[in-house]
Amino acid sequence: MLSWDDYHKQESAPAGAAAAASVPQQSAEPAPAPEPAPAPVEAAVEAPAAPVAAEPAAGASQVPPVGLEENLARAHEALENMDVAPGLEELEMGASRVSVDEKAMINCRADLNQLVPFKYDWAWQKYIDGCANHWMPQEINMTADVSTWRSKDGLTEDERRIVMRNLGYFSTADSLVANNLVLAIYRLITNPECRQYILRQAFEEAIHTHAYQYCIESLAMDEGEVFNMYREVPSVAKKAAWSISHTHELSDPTFKTGTAENDQTLLRNLIGFYAVTEGIFFYCGFTQILSMGRRNKMTGVAEQFQYILRDESMHLNFGIDVINQIKLENPHLWTEKFQQESIQMILEGTQLEIEYARDTMPRGVLGMNAAMMEEYLHFIANRRLSQLGLPEQFPGAQNPFPWMSEIMDLRKEKNFFETRVIEYQTGGALTWD
Repeated sequence: MLSWDDYHKQESAPAGAAAAASVPQQSAEPAPAPEPAPAPVEAAVEAPAAPVAAEPAAGASQVPPVGLEENLARAHEALENMDVAPGLEELEMGASRVSVDEKAMINCRADLNQLVPFKYDWAWQKYIDGCANHWMPQEINMTADVSTWRSKDGLTEDERRIVMRNLGYFSTADSLVANNLVLAIYRLITNPECRQYILRQAFEEAIHTHAYQYCIESLAMDEGEVFNMYREVPSVAKKAAWSISHTHELSDPTFKTGTAENDQTLLRNLIGFYAVTEGIFFYCGFTQILSMGRRNKMTGVAEQFQYILRDESMHLNFGIDVINQIKLENPHLWTEKFQQESIQMILEGTQLEIEYARDTMPRGVLGMNAAMMEEYLHFIANRRLSQLGLPEQFPGAQNPFPWMSEIMDLRKEKNFFETRVIEYQTGGALTWD
């Protein structure tokens, strides 16, 4: 198998047989005389004086046509001579059928191609719920948002700052999330029903990136400015950098679990990924945009964020379940030192999100301010710590935005933007436990 570098070297090599094969054959008809050029051109091409027989271009493939019988004979010969050893080793021909007891969240040696029997019914149910939760960005009408955004009096400067900052952060954050899912987590989680949900989550992250692009395009924003904000605005850049720094180890294709150290590295990634990036970093922005929607401003953007928040809530719950299942199956990883490290990660993420809140809300706006957001993020941090079985760090922290809980309740028959009924195709069946 060619390596990535060898492949590119081959692709960029001087034209050979493959490249020459793409040269069109010379026509049997006389070539038309060249059009007069506006200025003298050296080495002008002259048309042939008389028709010539068509011949293959120099270096072109001259493989004669082969009949069906000869093709079948070649295929039969190739199959007769095929070395089946690598395939047999991968498939473990003759191995016994997989049992529930053989399955494990990580370091499982059972055949991962066998989805059933399920060991983690909750993972399969989340996959089913995720499919029922399907939506697409183009379903949401952005006409009112375009009018509001273009109007000089549609939004205050503080409100515009909130829209820009959040589209700037989220437009690339979900791409970073998808990269981590596809390039690292999927490979290292060795349970097929969990992998099935991870595939669904990866698709949803693509929908989210699509939604942000749809909002940016609809509002005719400077796409380069918005998409590059995670490298230009400090409060956005810090969050992106923190997420990458806590996931980059797994992106190495040679990384493998199987030792206590590497298993803890995976667990650390999952906590940073699910509990912090998706469980803390998204909440200030969601609250700001959804508060705007409650005031009948930028209702299309707010509705997109409402759907995304519901997806992310399920991602978060799935991730917490995976983390706790790994802890249950590998108690030696959950040392006192590692628990302290996990608490530190939650606190770091919370502080970064508080800084982001102060940057996006230098003054009170939309019925909230940075101090209220700090209280809310302390409340969220306590929730994440409790979900991981860790002690709360902010005693008495309260939720100043109880309406955020209502937004995530799919049993609501109509959204508070009063734009349209928001039940998904079978969304009423969803629960958020």
